[in-house]
Amino acid sequence: MTVIAKEQLKHWRESLQLARQQIADAYLATPQAKTLLRQHTRVLDQLLRDIWRAYALPDTVSLIAVGGYGRGDMFPHSDIDLLILMPQLSSQQLQTDVESLIGTLWDIGLNIGHSVRSLQECLDEAKLDVTIMTNLLEARWLTGDKSSFKTLAHSLQTQLDSVRFFAEKLREQQMRHAKFHDTAYNLEPNVKESPGGLRDLHMILWIAQSQNLGHDWNDLVHAGLLSRSQANQLKRHERLLQNLRIRLHLLAKRREDRLVFDFQNALAEQMGYQTTPQKRASELLMQGFYRSAKAIIIENEVLLKLMHARVNPATEPATAIDEDFTLSQGLLSAQSADLFQRKPEAILRCFQLLQQHPEITGFSAPLVRALQATQPLIDHKFRQNAAYKALFLQILQSREGVHRSLRRMNRYGILGRYIPVFGRVIAQMQHDLFHVYTVDEHTLNVLRNLRRFAKADLRHEFPLCSELFNAFSQPHLLYLAAIFHDIAKGRGGDHSTLGTLDARRFCRKLGLPKNDTELVAWLVEAHLKLSSTAQKSDLSDPDVIEGFAQLVGSEYRLTALYLLTVADIRGTSPNVWNAWKAKLLESLFLQTRRVLQQSLNTEAQLSLRKQEVLQKLSSFNLKESSVHPLWQAFGAGYFSRFDSDEIAWQSRLLIPHQAADKPIVRARLSPKGDGIQVMIYSRDQKEIFARICHFFDSMQYNIVQAKIFTTAHGYALDNFIVLEPDTRQISYNGLLKHIEQGLTEQLLSDQAIPTPIRGRVSRQVKHMPITTQVSLRPVAGHPPQGHAFQQLDVIANDRPGLLASMAQIFLKHGIELHNAKINTLGNRVEDSFLISACDGQPLGDRQIAALSEALNEL
Repeated sequence: MTVIAKEQLKHWRESLQLARQQIADAYLATPQAKTLLRQHTRVLDQLLRDIWRAYALPDTVSLIAVGGYGRGDMFPHSDIDLLILMPQLSSQQLQTDVESLIGTLWDIGLNIGHSVRSLQECLDEAKLDVTIMTNLLEARWLTGDKSSFKTLAHSLQTQLDSVRFFAEKLREQQMRHAKFHDTAYNLEPNVKESPGGLRDLHMILWIAQSQNLGHDWNDLVHAGLLSRSQANQLKRHERLLQNLRIRLHLLAKRREDRLVFDFQNALAEQMGYQTTPQKRASELLMQGFYRSAKAIIIENEVLLKLMHARVNPATEPATAIDEDFTLSQGLLSAQSADLFQRKPEAILRCFQLLQQHPEITGFSAPLVRALQATQPLIDHKFRQNAAYKALFLQILQSREGVHRSLRRMNRYGILGRYIPVFGRVIAQMQHDLFHVYTVDEHTLNVLRNLRRFAKADLRHEFPLCSELFNAFSQPHLLYLAAIFHDIAKGRGGDHSTLGTLDARRFCRKLGLPKNDTELVAWLVEAHLKLSSTAQKSDLSDPDVIEGFAQLVGSEYRLTALYLLTVADIRGTSPNVWNAWKAKLLESLFLQTRRVLQQSLNTEAQLSLRKQEVLQKLSSFNLKESSVHPLWQAFGAGYFSRFDSDEIAWQSRLLIPHQAADKPIVRARLSPKGDGIQVMIYSRDQKEIFARICHFFDSMQYNIVQAKIFTTAHGYALDNFIVLEPDTRQISYNGLLKHIEQGLTEQLLSDQAIPTPIRGRVSRQVKHMPITTQVSLRPVAGHPPQGHAFQQLDVIANDRPGLLASMAQIFLKHGIELHNAKINTLGNRVEDSFLISACDGQPLGDRQIAALSEALNEL
């Protein structure tokens, strides 16, 4: 067994570290990605050959670079993929030496990905696993037996089935893309693996190599698959991604392929991006990445289609769709290369054909190339053409394929040319942690969600939305509102107001009737109103519902706004939407619709609520006479604070406990979706809210709503909705009882409430911190006699223990809490509290200043 001296190991280790540092320093001085990759590969090649010689392995063994190392793409902290090609029969001594060699490589600081196989084992494994075949396709001899390497390379080419290889690699790419939700436009994309990343470029070259078309972009030019300018553009996009990945590795000092928030600012600074009045430098960096990713996605599509046609030629002649387009193997093609120059309307018509013919699965590679080349034709004159306007409107009004067509229009750059203001938000990052996609990707997600309401097989997702959408007479107006609702993002100012102007201008140019134009403009202006009202206001208060009904004005507008809002929130992030938000929005919609349909004022709403409660109680054999004393003790404001379901639940539980000496705590699964509903009934005391918050904070539960009510006879009647941190690990057996017992003990405790632990903010928040905003305003309505409520709104970075800290501040500053809406949007909280001073009067100036200062320090 070969033994390597410690001094030799130290020499190799230090030589490697020094060489890598010199390469990194040279790169930072003169950033040339290809130079770094080539130099790093050479250093590793030489080091591995030196170590191989030190082990004096037999001439029948060879060391082969595979995968990215074989390709010569050695990023600063990439894995080093090696194949040790062994003879068919090997001695125990040889196996021991090979194991020692691998250990040495790890000892000197190399991250090795290795396999030890015979030639036949390589061929057998490659036949079974396309990943192994791909790695071996890029094999490069380093040292040892060269003849066995040549035999392996020749045998692989003979064995390779290009048709099967294409199909398996395409399936592999589709699965990889699915892990990233089939989009490159995430906040922290993976430079290597995301759609539009380096792996999509590798995919093109792997397929080209499998068809003997070459190994690089110049080879594809010679093969007639790329023009010289197209190849140069691909190289430019590849360089950007390579430079980003190199710098990520150097900044992280480890393998890091994600453009995480932690490094975006540093990357932007290193690469020369500068902040403008409208955009941060990191946003400009990300916009550059997204645009390159989009270009790579299209080139990947086009080149794969061209190479697919080489190994899967059409067996039947193309079918004519009309005089301008044909269909072959599911792909739409133009009958002539100059179609768009002769008939510019065909640019839009091919997207209409996509809607009209479900057998069309996509566009042929030449058609995609033609669409890219003819973008300059979509100019002011094109946009003013009445026939083209009518054609675009027909696309929006189609009963099928609206989202599919608009997404492809955006993919190929047509939508941004036809609606220039939309072109300005393509690849634009939204710096708020709430939207995890770029503006254009989010917009298309909203369109997709609207279209899902129309699908009968998806009715189970949102039955009410499906019913409303399919009864809505002008869905194309919803699509236009979706296109424009965030179109003014990144300009500064109120994007809803600015977007309204854009929407109105475009709809007028499109020739829409005035009423339709005004509906679209109003939806853009009001697109946040339903969400903010549902998540910040007390929906049990009839005044809130009446005020919102006055805002929307009609049932038709309300329906349109509700559908747009649900689609909008669901399109922001996979993690923002939940059943709790769904029920809040639905509750506001249904209550407002009832007011609009029946012209109900506040008194009529309360009367109707009382009748609903009595009907619910009758199923428990409870009559009005049974609950009348309880309601009388609670006072006139009780029915304004809770909805009918909550009142019925509380009433039947509290009839025997009207004058309870100890707290009554009851919990149940929330009837309004996710979470647990908890009722607390106790003699009023200042610390109740703080103790409740401390209890749920200790359980790591999120409070999403708190209704605080003080009865006429001096009891606190509070209703909380809490969400579990991870419902997948929840067993409700005994959990509700644990909450009831634990919270009761907390309320009875005479110990001081511990100071909340200040939890750490996420790394995303560190990168995109929100300036805490505290605002206080008077509340119109009908508070209890002798009270004057104020609404306190707090916008801040989310962190563990935040609400418990707020509760302590309220207690310290003598704040009486009457209602709370806790709204978490990603890593941002937007909490609203209905408050007064302890005497029921508004806060004085000094108290407001002290409270604001304390909250701003959270």
